[in-house]
Amino acid sequence: MEFKDIIEYFLAPKKTGYDIPKTLTYAFILIIAVYLIFKLLKRAKIKVDRRLVIAVLPFILFGSTIRVLEDLGMISSFMFVTPGIYFLVFFIIISVLTISMLIEKKRGIPYFKIPFVTGFILFFLSFAFLRPSNLHGLFLSAVFFIPWPLAFFFVKKWSLTNRIVASVQMFDSVVTFVALNFFGQGVLEGFGFYEQHVIPTFLINLFGPFSFIIVKLIAVVAVLFFIDRFSDDREFNNYLKLIIGILGLATGTRDLLALLTLV
Repeated sequence: MEFKDIIEYFLAPKKTGYDIPKTLTYAFILIIAVYLIFKLLKRAKIKVDRRLVIAVLPFILFGSTIRVLEDLGMISSFMFVTPGIYFLVFFIIISVLTISMLIEKKRGIPYFKIPFVTGFILFFLSFAFLRPSNLHGLFLSAVFFIPWPLAFFFVKKWSLTNRIVASVQMFDSVVTFVALNFFGQGVLEGFGFYEQHVIPTFLINLFGPFSFIIVKLIAVVAVLFFIDRFSDDREFNNYLKLIIGILGLATGTRDLLALLTLV
């Protein structure tokens, strides 16, 4: 296998498809990256709190928008698809955070403000190239999503963080369900919506698109339970929940924008 074939295999899953070796490789890289990023935040004395969420949030929206622009063929590079898009957005976030931390020391401006503004500028600039038109898809997504955060509100033993993280993950699963169930075929000259990942694909093929919502619900509730039950490091717990939220928001936003734009 030549080097270009390795690049095509691991860095262009959109073209070559996901399989078990790639899934395990990406999972291993994710675990290592999550650990190293936490150590980096600790070293930089950046607390995992609301300020960090505010600083990071617009960049997630920006990354999802860039991913859809790649779907539309307006840009093209392995850096604009998974896993490259995550490295690209991470590099931008770290660069802006570093500059904002230096400015905070020099000028006293809270570090999260500059990333927040910068991220939203990048998001709006990239979003300007999209032409959302599928209001039917937006309506269906809202109808199937709204019951979940309302239901989580009544889970009294859950913290606000758990409710938000679970809602974000359900947002991802609901948009996937809507796209597959209502818009799965004949979109944009054959651009049908389909699930790329191994386990969700297996379950969806076996039980239908709605099974993805059920499995995601069980998985996210179980993960949040184990984090709260077996870890005493509150900051690390919040960090893990932030990562879970980021993954759900990134894929959910990308799928929603694709649903609104590609149909």
